Amino acid sequence: MTSDNVRPLRHLKGWLITDGKIGMDVQVLGVADALGLDAEMKHVTPTGVHRLLSPWLPPARRERIGRSGAFCAPWPAIVLATGRLSIPYLRAVRRFAGAATFTAILQDPKTGAGSADLIWVPEHDKLRSSNVITTPTAPHSFTPERLARLRAEQLPEIQALPGPKVAVILGGRSSDYPYSSACHRRLADALRSLAALGASFLITPSRRTHAELLATVDAATANSPRRIWTGDTANPYADYLAHADVLIVTADSVNMTSEAAATGRPVYVFTPAGGTPKFERFHAALRRAGATRPLPATLTALDHWTYTPLHADRVIAAEIERRYAAGHAAATHDDTRRGQS
Repeated sequence: MTSDNVRPLRHLKGWLITDGKIGMDVQVLGVADALGLDAEMKHVTPTGVHRLLSPWLPPARRERIGRSGAFCAPWPAIVLATGRLSIPYLRAVRRFAGAATFTAILQDPKTGAGSADLIWVPEHDKLRSSNVITTPTAPHSFTPERLARLRAEQLPEIQALPGPKVAVILGGRSSDYPYSSACHRRLADALRSLAALGASFLITPSRRTHAELLATVDAATANSPRRIWTGDTANPYADYLAHADVLIVTADSVNMTSEAAATGRPVYVFTPAGGTPKFERFHAALRRAGATRPLPATLTALDHWTYTPLHADRVIAAEIERRYAAGHAAATHDDTRRGQS
């Protein structure tokens, strides 16, 4: 894989198109960082029928794509997009900018594999084509270099905690994982068994974490050394991820499980009742990669295992670099042939 010091697209202009959701931004930023792009984030907010029928309708005429506003020349070298609302804009840029701009979509656009030069989907997604690549995890910005920097500067409040330090990374209730009362009790029992082993805890909720889940974790770890983020300070999530000896992640978040699997540290996955075949395929792939194991109902010891950290952002970046270079080589060859004819 290409070294960070010789990234061939470093400092080229890139546009990142999303609807502004953090989970979407994280993915495109991770790939842009891996490429070393001079990246500009472009959040889109279509309304009315153009929002309802995304990704199939083109952008509204008032957007003036190609003429003025956020999407006009000079065109970037690379465009990365994710989320259904972003797809009409990427496709419009592709029409106006032509072959000089390389386009890549993260996640299935639902508009066919021909919607971009490259499409990435997680392995648990079924889209396949010659321009589709897959990885077990989703891209993110937790590169080995970033994790190393974080580990070199441990916060005093984390350093003061006894080991083993267990990060508890919480998603929350969704239509796929409704989180029954029995699920909350099961998680509480597992955490109490860890507390009995002398573990300390680094606990961070997310925007989706429901009150009952956070209260459950709070009560189960109340008598243990811990740090728990309550939202009144800067989110220490990155530091918790870097400094945990072991991580527990709820199964409802692909992004957070992917980020945990980048650490190389043991990752236990707590799976509430529910789920879908796509989630099951995702978690099965991470178990096969040796990154994760199911969180037991109770733990009598903490297992320690090793695996190669998973970094989808680097795999995607390397494929973009390869295809971008191949496209420019083909264009140069065509120009030479035309000059000789």
